[in-house]
Amino acid sequence: MTDLPATMTAIAIPTPGGPEVLVPETRPVPAPRKGEILVKVAAAGVNRPDVVQRQGFYAPPPGAPDIPGLEISGEVVALGEGVSRWALGDKVCALVAGGGYAEYCLAEEGSTLPVPAGLTMREAAALPETFFTVWTNVFDLAGLKAGETFLVHGGSSGIGTTAIQLAKAYGATVFATAGSAEKCEVCRSLGADLAIDYKTQDFVAEVKTATGGKGANVILDMVGGSYIARNYEVAAPRGRIVQIAFMEGSKVQIDFMRLMLKRLSHMGSTLRSRPGAEKAAIAASLKEHVWPLIEAGKVKPVMDSSFPLIEAAKAHARMETSAHVGKIMLDVG
Repeated sequence: MTDLPATMTAIAIPTPGGPEVLVPETRPVPAPRKGEILVKVAAAGVNRPDVVQRQGFYAPPPGAPDIPGLEISGEVVALGEGVSRWALGDKVCALVAGGGYAEYCLAEEGSTLPVPAGLTMREAAALPETFFTVWTNVFDLAGLKAGETFLVHGGSSGIGTTAIQLAKAYGATVFATAGSAEKCEVCRSLGADLAIDYKTQDFVAEVKTATGGKGANVILDMVGGSYIARNYEVAAPRGRIVQIAFMEGSKVQIDFMRLMLKRLSHMGSTLRSRPGAEKAAIAASLKEHVWPLIEAGKVKPVMDSSFPLIEAAKAHARMETSAHVGKIMLDVG
């Protein structure tokens, strides 16, 4: 398109620090390269990796913009060379390696998906980061199957609310941990068979009691720290544990004997730095297996709150309270 503006408003991180370091800046509107599209952003998701980047501990991968933001929705307004899957005017949502906190954002053709029927643009922007993460880790990597028992920590988070719904939709028995009675109730409302308040209950004891001592077949953990040994304890024989973050720290002293005796698999993965072809494969799988569930109303993004783009600092402050349930969003256009 030739009528695009030369500049846009974007949220920058001039120096690492607290939420207040997020400031609006005027930046050039980027031009799509081969295999990319330019999206006029309607909404962007706020995720924990954005907070870690703002704090100075998670640098963008090579070639990615320094603007935070890993998921967007909006309208396709320009096409790079060789793009054939999308047309100008298409309404899309996309997983991006950065740049989402802006009025315009580049996305790879393969990491972009159509907005599911029945969803608002804000809801669509809440999908990519959590749904890509849950699908690739719980189903592709850990191979969760119908009839198995699944435990997710942080059940009321964006990742957690997504994991509960997808695991339940695919026939698993679902357990979740959360930090209050109210958050546990949200987990149950989304399909969790058991919700455990980790502040007042021992999740190891609760899961073992609920399973007759067998434990959980698949565990999705974003806490790390002291949870690693406890995950080994609560896992069923041949259980699969997937590590996607370390909110309590990544360095622990641990006895690995239980991992050997139970024949456990402890896996980990990141999403942001994966090659485009891998992200495109996840997107294709989501469109086939998950988008129909969303369009049928069987799975939905759980929304917490939204803020104007220029108030991104308030959105980060909200996330750091850990009071949120579901997704925190930025309204852009």
